[in-house]
Amino acid sequence: MNTDQAFDLLKNAGFSEEQSIETVRRWMRERKISYVGKAAQWETVYILEDTDQAIELLKDAGVSASIGIPLVKRWYLEGKIQKVGNGYQLSNYITRQHLFENRPIKQDKSLHDIKEKIKAQDKQLQGLEELHKTSVRALIEQRNNLKRELAVLKKEKSEWTKESEKVLKENLELRKVLLKLKEERSRQGKRVEEPAEAPPVSYPSDYRQKLGLSKKAGQKEVLTGFKKLLKLTHPDHGGSAAAFHYIKTDYDQYKNSLKDK
Repeated sequence: MNTDQAFDLLKNAGFSEEQSIETVRRWMRERKISYVGKAAQWETVYILEDTDQAIELLKDAGVSASIGIPLVKRWYLEGKIQKVGNGYQLSNYITRQHLFENRPIKQDKSLHDIKEKIKAQDKQLQGLEELHKTSVRALIEQRNNLKRELAVLKKEKSEWTKESEKVLKENLELRKVLLKLKEERSRQGKRVEEPAEAPPVSYPSDYRQKLGLSKKAGQKEVLTGFKKLLKLTHPDHGGSAAAFHYIKTDYDQYKNSLKDK
């Protein structure tokens, strides 16, 4: 093998130009190759005697087996190596059967990688399915809890409405009794004398009693109590029109009494 052939083979092996020149010079010093000018035509003739020689040179140049073996195989198929050697140079490089076997190692590895990716995706899909099922169960449980809470609120509202209606009924009865007493006194020619000190006691006390407030409750508390009852009994809110009318009458009378003070 001459210098031009050695240089080209090293370039094919992935060596840089500087590394190739340095290796060729070393091989010349060690008399592993001979010098021939660039005019030599060697593309159609054998460069190396056998595969053993090619492997020995690549190993000497520091080429790894993973790169060297496929390279020797290609050179052999391209006609740059005359024959297959005895394989004794492969003992510390790689076993001889790996040199020319047709098994597609890279394809096997790619197939294995694809299978592993498919397995990983299957596991991911299983995880997503479990997450979906868990989310659905959680949403169903949340919906059921909300339904139970809504039922409790409806029951409490119903009980509160009944209690309010009861209080209103009692207030109306008290109003009737009060009006009856006033009529009786009027017929008997008696007048209810108001105390000399303001404010009057009769009406405010009655209003506070009707609203379920303390006798010491202030004007602001009385007005607030009336407003709550008016809102509760308003027909637009499902209340009784008659109850609303009675409470509105008391509310107006109370407000007028405040203006007269």
